[in-house]
Amino acid sequence: MLPPFEIHQPKTVAEAAAARRSLGEAAAVYAGGTELVLVLKEGLAAYEHVIDVKLIAELRGLGRRDGAAPVLTIGSAVTHRELERSALVRERFPMLAEMEALVANPRVRAVGTLGGNLSFAEPHSDPPTALLAYDATVTLHGTAGARTLPLVEFIRGSYETALEPDEILAGVTVPEPPGPAVGAYVKYGFHERPTVGVAVLLRLDARRTTVAEARVVVGCVGPVPLRLGTVEAALAGAPLTALDRVASVTRDAAARLDAVSDLHGSAEYKRHLAAVFVARALAVAARRADGTGR
Repeated sequence: MLPPFEIHQPKTVAEAAAARRSLGEAAAVYAGGTELVLVLKEGLAAYEHVIDVKLIAELRGLGRRDGAAPVLTIGSAVTHRELERSALVRERFPMLAEMEALVANPRVRAVGTLGGNLSFAEPHSDPPTALLAYDATVTLHGTAGARTLPLVEFIRGSYETALEPDEILAGVTVPEPPGPAVGAYVKYGFHERPTVGVAVLLRLDARRTTVAEARVVVGCVGPVPLRLGTVEAALAGAPLTALDRVASVTRDAAARLDAVSDLHGSAEYKRHLAAVFVARALAVAARRADGTGR
């Protein structure tokens, strides 16, 4: 049974921030509730107030902002299911749609929100890994106004973010990769939450035969997702037919990951899986680039 609490339903982001400031640590923000309800049921936390933000129109938007550098804009109350099924996301950000289709289960995807997921900062979580490959940023709104942070600076550790006591996460901005690009998101785990998640995004040359730029991210093995810089450097300029040549670099990079032993496996096991699934993700991306596979 859930402990009793009072529900507040602000109509604007400013009202939500004001509620957070006035209610302080006695309040929690609620959108989809997939993480919050579990915490309350397990008795890990109790709140006198719940600030329900899911009906705030400002947090429900999903669209593309054109310009010299087009971006996808996602309100924090947009659900995983909406992202998974969005024609815009599928067409312009297919790796993001692929990741969302793998989040938890259909029930969670139907009600769970992207903003709630990122704000909870559960280390065994899919979205931060894929969004880091896209160099995503987040917009935070507090009583003093709005500020923008790179996602890599927002998630600071396990269940730890850069949110100030009066702030809510209002939205996520995802830059569209310039030029032709392919990506892949792969994951593995015994439990509903992944043991390892790998996101690969490759920007290709005009002929779509060579890697112009690579982004390789490993998540879920440690407190925060991490880009493998040495692997990215080794991939730059590599022909798509020869991506397996970076296997030794991948193994070395995976061996240095800040992995944590937990119920999902030992740190050594997770590092091994990271190397295996980076190779698999690269192989999937290469097949997609030449049209031979998904």
